[in-house]
Amino acid sequence: MHKIFTLFLFLACTTFSFSQTITLKGKITGPDNFPLESATVYITSVKDSSMVDYTITNKNGNWELKTKSIDKPVFLKISYVGFADYKQQFDKLTESKDFGTLKMEDQSTNLNEVVIQGEIPPIRIKSDTLEFNAASFKVRPDANVQALLKQLPGVDIDDEGKITVNGKEVNQILVNGKPFFDKDGKIALQNLPADIIEKVQVTDTKTKSEELTGQKASGDNASINLTIDEEKNKGMFGKVMGGYGSDKRYESSALVNYFKGARKVSLLASSNNINTSGFSMNEIFDSMGGGRNMSVYTDDNGGVSINGQQFGGGGSGITTSNMVGLNYADEVKKGTDGSASYFYTSADTDNDNRTKTTNFLPTTTDESGNTLDESFITESASTTRNNKYAHNFSSEFNVKIDSTSGIWFAPKFTKANSQVRNTTTRFSQRLNDERLLNDSQGTTYDENDNNGFSNNFNYYKSLNKRGRMISATFTNNNKKDDGSELNQSTTNSYSYDGTGAQTVATDIRNQIRYNRQTEDNYNLTLQYFEPIADSVKIKVSGNYLLDKKVNDRDGFDFDEATGGYTAYNDLLSNRLVSNTNTFLPSAGLTIEKSKLWLSVEGGTQITKFDNYSYYLGDKYTFNKNYVLPYADMQANYQIAKSKSIYMNYNYAVEFPQANQVLPVEDISNPLYTYIGNPDLDPRRYHSMYVSFRDFDYATRSGYSIYAGGNYDDKAILTSTTVDESAKSTTTYVNISDTYTAWFGGTWHKTIKKEANTFRFNLGFTTAFAANKGFLNSTMFDSKVLRLSPVMGFTYEYGELLTINPTYSYTYRQYDYNNYQISHASNFVHKVKLQTTSYWPKHIVFGNDFGYTYNSQIGDGFKKDFYLWNSSLGYNFLKDRLLFKVKVYDLLNQNQATSRTLSATTIVDQENTVLKRYVMFSLTFKLDKIGAKKEGNDSPFWWF
Repeated sequence: MHKIFTLFLFLACTTFSFSQTITLKGKITGPDNFPLESATVYITSVKDSSMVDYTITNKNGNWELKTKSIDKPVFLKISYVGFADYKQQFDKLTESKDFGTLKMEDQSTNLNEVVIQGEIPPIRIKSDTLEFNAASFKVRPDANVQALLKQLPGVDIDDEGKITVNGKEVNQILVNGKPFFDKDGKIALQNLPADIIEKVQVTDTKTKSEELTGQKASGDNASINLTIDEEKNKGMFGKVMGGYGSDKRYESSALVNYFKGARKVSLLASSNNINTSGFSMNEIFDSMGGGRNMSVYTDDNGGVSINGQQFGGGGSGITTSNMVGLNYADEVKKGTDGSASYFYTSADTDNDNRTKTTNFLPTTTDESGNTLDESFITESASTTRNNKYAHNFSSEFNVKIDSTSGIWFAPKFTKANSQVRNTTTRFSQRLNDERLLNDSQGTTYDENDNNGFSNNFNYYKSLNKRGRMISATFTNNNKKDDGSELNQSTTNSYSYDGTGAQTVATDIRNQIRYNRQTEDNYNLTLQYFEPIADSVKIKVSGNYLLDKKVNDRDGFDFDEATGGYTAYNDLLSNRLVSNTNTFLPSAGLTIEKSKLWLSVEGGTQITKFDNYSYYLGDKYTFNKNYVLPYADMQANYQIAKSKSIYMNYNYAVEFPQANQVLPVEDISNPLYTYIGNPDLDPRRYHSMYVSFRDFDYATRSGYSIYAGGNYDDKAILTSTTVDESAKSTTTYVNISDTYTAWFGGTWHKTIKKEANTFRFNLGFTTAFAANKGFLNSTMFDSKVLRLSPVMGFTYEYGELLTINPTYSYTYRQYDYNNYQISHASNFVHKVKLQTTSYWPKHIVFGNDFGYTYNSQIGDGFKKDFYLWNSSLGYNFLKDRLLFKVKVYDLLNQNQATSRTLSATTIVDQENTVLKRYVMFSLTFKLDKIGAKKEGNDSPFWWF
């Protein structure tokens, strides 16, 4: 591993020394010699107009550009809004040069060929916004926004769909400043055509409070806003797709959009039984689960999150899902706009699972001094049927009261139902002598109705001094769950005397427990900002948090006499109530310089923590008051236009749940008992993160390095006692000096040579952790190490061919203390190859090939498998129709086996997985943008 890491560092450190660096500088003024701040200075190739490098002027109009030596004809261009563009050609730039003072002329002036009117620079910087002119970057005529982003300098999209700009991860994508179904932008990336985009604007992601109050972003993420060309911001576009295949597999999806100025109406629908949300509608694999966009546009379970709700996919197993969604956005009047969306989704999942778990227990010594290992193995097989549906309504509204104040609020409503039936057989036996400890079989049926309402309300007001401001934020989150748990099971526990004779204790259950849970959370924050200098501001704030949780449980046994569940069971019935009232006054200081942003805040957290329970006729209480410190710090130093350092630190407190502090037993499972600990204190921990990133446009190379971790002064962990039949009783304890830490880096380089494009990617992450806890009154202490290097390469030949091989390696190791074994480890190899061909004309041919190898998965589980998906499509009817034949798992080798290591267990398991099928599909493309039939304003005029 050290060789891989050394290679990574070598490449990252030597990339920028391949070409000689020169310095170009000068000063930009207007016709009246007044310095122009934030003028864009950039260099483009004479041959193909591709951008070589760029910079902007400072407040004095000065600029400096360190770039590689250029041995080809280039243009030096300068752009500033309101003035004619400046342009000068050079046969080469191989030496440092001071251009002196360059004057911009009025828009109407024409100085022969030196000043060019009407040319839009490919990149502009406006305040803290990096803006790309979409027309300056070539993509296929039918390309989507994702293809456009890949052409932008500094933008990278990896195999998992993570987007970075200059090494900073993008966590929000907006369209004309508004979410397109959801802020993660996954639907917009895949479905919006690139040719309607006018600008791509990149800024640091802000919270809504930071956005409204004009504060700098406190996080380390980027946001992308796609602005639609005004001439094309009207009309209808979208796609409708349907497919049917072998083994009764099917898929269908539709996304239809109507845009007219600020008004946007979008309809989305899908239905399939191939483990996917149905959104991706990719030109290669549509929404086929397991296709190349399975990881790019959906989560690991084949779903996608919209407005905080999970749609599509079903985790393990095979899922049949249906979905319909509607989104509407409009501007009621100037300064007042809003959006609303509704989704309905249903998912039915079938899964068969088999699991083998090695459970480690501390070694002990008998009376003769012999070392005893009481570790045991548990094997289980289960069948699960999961049916669920959900309604979700969300909205947000912006109201500008006047030039100094405004309101933003976003209410959300959710109603959902889930039904899970599980049938399981299992047994546990001692690891060293295979002595049977327990076995069980049974069926559980759980049903839950969930209702939720949440809202976020923000108000801000600028006062009579620049930078002086007040703001108020109020959030609420209210949930109500009504559920039932039916348990029909038989559990046998085995014990042995000194002669080895076996004694059996049998636990037979036929019972139901009704659970009623409510959670009400209210949070009010008031902030006051006062500037004490041009770049220094103080903030005083007060935060009040009310959190109330109630859990009512009533258990009943089946009564033969009544033929129903009417016999009240006191042991399964209880009531838990938890109230947390917190007041947090704090004060902070913010420094905003041209290159440095620093925010430091501290305060005192005053909490009243009250809990009580009724159980077996007794009342249990846990009431305590706490006064605890609070600290938070963020800093960002911009070394150069694309080189920066970010750092944050936080000291925080987390309060335990009521069941963790109240001495009430939960014996609903015959093999696992839980009881709270009234001596438990809140969790107290430090967290820290630091990153450094650099991207050099001249060499088209960039890298980032990051590190972070959490250190617990007082963690909340478990203490478990396992008896001779492997039944466990768990409580909760405070343990100090546990931690997690991670370190990683990425490196990217792009080389363009005529029609050929080469992209290289390297990445590396490593993580460390110290886990502690108690087993059978003995503290276990395990250390965790994870190493994950990845590498990728992409070759593109114009718009005709793309080849993308990737490789990843993940190594995990646990070092144990007080166990019979000292360590356990495993590693996983993953190799992928994606190819896409657009030749001959109208033909699209794609292949995704992958190989996965798991080194240490247990006996009886296959260690490796191949997954090959292939797709062949033909465009016709002026490319509005696309016919495709796709084959999933061409080699019929797909499987879902895994090994999971933890501080006390090794878990090997296998789940149901989608196997080989062939799918035939037809996609119809709707595209009526920027025009309409004369005299018809209907959004459906195109029919």
